[in-house]
Amino acid sequence: MKTQIKDVAFLAIAFRSQLNRLGLSLSKRIKKSLVMVAIAAVIVLAGHTVAAQLEPPEQPQSLASLKSVPIPEPDNLGQFVKNKTAAIALGKALFWEMQVGSDGFQSCASCHFHAGVDNRAKNQLHPGPSTNFSSGTGPNYTLKPEDYPFHKLQNPDDRSSTVLSDNDDITGSQGVDLTKFNDIIPGSAVDNVTVQPDPVFNVNGINVRQVTGRNAPSTINAVFNFRNFWDGRAQNDFNGVNPFGSRDKNAFLYKAPTKQSSLQQVKVSIKNSSLASQAVGPPLSDVEESGSGRVFPDIGQKFNRVKSKKIPRETGKKLKVLRPLAKQLVHPEDSVLGKYSNWPKPGLKQKNYQTMVQDAFKPEWWNSQQVIKVGADGSRIFKQPQGALATDEFTLMDYNFSLFMGLSIQLYESTLVSDNTPFDQYMEGNSNALTAQQKLGKELFEGKAKCVNCHGGAEFTNASVRNVRNERLERMVMGDNGVAVYDNGFYNIGVRPTQEDLGVGGKDPFGNPLSESRLSQNGKFNDPNLRPPISATERVAVDGAFKTPGLRNIALTAPYFHNGGQLTLRQVVDFYNRGGDFHETNIQNLDPDIENLGLDELEKDALVAFMNALTDARVRNQSAPFDHPQLFIPNGHPGDQNSVTNDGSGRATTALLELPAVGRNGGAPLPSFLESSALAPEGAVPAVQSTSNPLEGSITQQDCPANSTLQFIAGGYVCVSK
Repeated sequence: MKTQIKDVAFLAIAFRSQLNRLGLSLSKRIKKSLVMVAIAAVIVLAGHTVAAQLEPPEQPQSLASLKSVPIPEPDNLGQFVKNKTAAIALGKALFWEMQVGSDGFQSCASCHFHAGVDNRAKNQLHPGPSTNFSSGTGPNYTLKPEDYPFHKLQNPDDRSSTVLSDNDDITGSQGVDLTKFNDIIPGSAVDNVTVQPDPVFNVNGINVRQVTGRNAPSTINAVFNFRNFWDGRAQNDFNGVNPFGSRDKNAFLYKAPTKQSSLQQVKVSIKNSSLASQAVGPPLSDVEESGSGRVFPDIGQKFNRVKSKKIPRETGKKLKVLRPLAKQLVHPEDSVLGKYSNWPKPGLKQKNYQTMVQDAFKPEWWNSQQVIKVGADGSRIFKQPQGALATDEFTLMDYNFSLFMGLSIQLYESTLVSDNTPFDQYMEGNSNALTAQQKLGKELFEGKAKCVNCHGGAEFTNASVRNVRNERLERMVMGDNGVAVYDNGFYNIGVRPTQEDLGVGGKDPFGNPLSESRLSQNGKFNDPNLRPPISATERVAVDGAFKTPGLRNIALTAPYFHNGGQLTLRQVVDFYNRGGDFHETNIQNLDPDIENLGLDELEKDALVAFMNALTDARVRNQSAPFDHPQLFIPNGHPGDQNSVTNDGSGRATTALLELPAVGRNGGAPLPSFLESSALAPEGAVPAVQSTSNPLEGSITQQDCPANSTLQFIAGGYVCVSK
């Protein structure tokens, strides 16, 4: 039987090879169908009929306007959310809230403030798997155009030409300093942490902010992804606690049917919620937002209004209310938060996070007369509150805060849909929305350049909910002409050698494969649409594979790929035209469409022009729904990779840049990555002032970008545009 499979599969592969020699390309799905025909033929030869199982060859998903795609939403959302409008407001506040971070500055938006991504250039470099920064760079280095691409070739069209330089560095996003979380200080934006010596992110022994090991993907249109994060670890089913869905058997919440009821331990599963799964990851990451060891109830309690006795007075002061967005101005015409704006003062008025949760979510998830005391060993004791709560005692609202944060941010991000690009207008019937060059680029995108084979559908990604939910696994002839099963929407395209970063081929925290193909082999997952089912010994090709991103607004979201190793769209087109950078090295897992394309210069220009037509003007201009509160963004440290200033705690003084608040009508476009060193456009709102100055003399006007002035805010300095 195995011999027959091998022989018939060889015939299918030979047929594919012959078509390639004739200059005819096949879509992934057609290649997959050839494999299915081969397998079916073998079963027929063995005396079985499989006619009902065969699928006709399918074309790639047709491009279309994004307006034609409904927003994916959980079917059981009503079990949790009481008021969707209130939940969106809560989600927007939490997404932009600087007080979420252990340092009182780091928010979700800190890495997703520009077209859903990050345009900072200073202290954005991660040394990669080698842990060695490339020559001349280092922590707190300022990236330059000449640093790109990270894999430089003498002839950009020939991957076999002389390699001029190569490094495994990564353009990531700076997060927090390496610290150990000790405790919250209820009512304070800054957590009690202890600085830990950082062996990687330091300059002369002084800690600088850590940088993520992958480039930040866009939050805009991310609602259409079946799984999120580059490696897909944010599961489609949200467990209310962390990114790992049903993979985490110990993830549970508490529920109180009535305020007087005993608390009930419950497990939840909320489908089409990979955004919620993603949202609860960074707040607990000791690189992105948190001191190591913090848990979600700590964040909930940090924001909660805790009733206390009037004595001692220090306790009352410690537990006072945190105003939402207390360090940030909210524009009075903000499309979501404007009616709550405390303008011209910071924050929201007549609101705190406790009332915002109560407005948005059903009371059984937050209203209980019991509190939960969590022991050092993880044990839980339910008790009646007696005076002020200790920091190891949590209200039901505190304990379930991950549920509220995850779902509310998901509902907010579900509004960040850019469906009014020139391309969308063209697909809706406006033949003049695209130029002649862009129309040629579209034709190439769907044909010779093979882009649509991975970036298909209105979502411009095969990793979309529509494409994946009914076909989680696929068989396909791989780059080496062998047959393998892979996770639909995740591809190895030869950006870096496979073993540097396994992507979806890696493991989750419980030791299980992130890949559903490998999970299926282990008997822990079943895709009923994979016919015949995967066998325990069948080849799987998932190592070094990453989620296919959507392409809308791609002109604004440089640098590109999971390692941020390409600076321009032209560099990206050159990469695909030469068949990737590590084609031969990665051949066992390589996507079969990664091959020499033979594009000429005019065709390359046309492809770039078409991708420029995928930009929604509302995203560029920061207008609704892409408007936002003011944000102070850590921007490296005064000095460079050779010298920084110690703030007195073993950490480098942080420089901040201001992103001014804008309302529904938006503002001036922000510069994209490496277009300018200045962040804030003209007309920036003045920074929030403070009467104390703990960082006196640690940063000067000379550290600010051109056309900006130095001002102080609580906790640090900020360079504000003139």
